[in-house]
Amino acid sequence: MLRYTLMRLGIFVGCFLVVWGLVYSEILPRGLGDSNLLWVLLLSLVVSAPISFVALRKERDRASMDVVARVDRAKANLDANRTQEDDADDAARSQGQGRTQAQGS
Repeated sequence: MLRYTLMRLGIFVGCFLVVWGLVYSEILPRGLGDSNLLWVLLLSLVVSAPISFVALRKERDRASMDVVARVDRAKANLDANRTQEDDADDAARSQGQGRTQAQGS
């Protein structure tokens, strides 16, 4: 997941530099007043999103498979712990019932 995030950040930074260059060379319009940096950031986000969507498809799928595997492992561990607790509880109850029957005889 870290690799995907870093790649996505790299694409955004590249788009930011390109958009910043285009704005300051006056190929793209500047923002109004002091909002120029915000304009460049928003335009960079809009440009980098579809590029990331297409260029990082395989990496995103790989990251998603890793997340699914981690969730499945966590579920398996929870089920194993739950089963272990149930077995211990059943053993304790059966010992308690054995004592009760022995005392009652």
